[in-house]
Amino acid sequence: MSYSTIAERGLVLLGCGKMGSAMLEGWLKGGLPADKVWVNDPFPSDWLKAQGVNLNATLPVSPAIVLVAVKPQMMAEALPTLKTYGNGSTVFLSVAAGVTISNYEAMLGGDTPIVRAMPNTPAAIGKGITALIGNARVGENALTMAEALLGAVGQTVRLENEGQMDAVTGLSGSGPAYVFHMIECLAAAGEAQGLAPDLAMQLAKATVAGAGALAEAAAEDPAQLRKNVTSPNGTTQAGLEVLMDAGTGLPPLIAATVKAATDRSKELANG
Repeated sequence: MSYSTIAERGLVLLGCGKMGSAMLEGWLKGGLPADKVWVNDPFPSDWLKAQGVNLNATLPVSPAIVLVAVKPQMMAEALPTLKTYGNGSTVFLSVAAGVTISNYEAMLGGDTPIVRAMPNTPAAIGKGITALIGNARVGENALTMAEALLGAVGQTVRLENEGQMDAVTGLSGSGPAYVFHMIECLAAAGEAQGLAPDLAMQLAKATVAGAGALAEAAAEDPAQLRKNVTSPNGTTQAGLEVLMDAGTGLPPLIAATVKAATDRSKELANG
């Protein structure tokens, strides 16, 4: 993806923690010139200092995009410093959880182009997925530019409306933690059946990682992949009969899990 528009006018990155660093690394590898990036971060890492970007320096007059990657609780302090870019052609792209488009419009002005995005933690290794939605001031070119930047750390999807962001938070935003816990549970279950702890954990990690990679790479959907490895009256079927029980198994548990996270996202967004 070409970063030509961004390179012409520059990019401002507000906050460069784990997520910001992962994105910056992807942009630089993708050909975005380091001298066209301005990073504002009060506690820059040694890695960041070595990248050749403009660090805590005077910002460009009219950058193509400002990417907001500070924690939500720092927003009220950090964002007003960039208010001069509001109501103009600079696009604000936020990856801060729970901060709504209307929040940004209140701080920056109602005519500011704003894209709200929800990445997840596998973005740190380029395996994330990010959902995004823009306000009425965001045109196709701005959305494409945002997708190019977010695509540096994984897949992107566009939402139909901002209301879907809570469900995205409950599914893919919080979802990696659910999978990490499933790995914990698989390993513990292996221990209970006589495996050494290290061996059980190695088997659990590799099984979940491998199944996820296969699900992404295969032409069949996950339901078919499940059927492919389930022999009649075999070991997998015996396990699935417990896991797939409609009353006590995984379906109601996962539904309740995602709903709880979605509901909490709505509560946080409403203050």
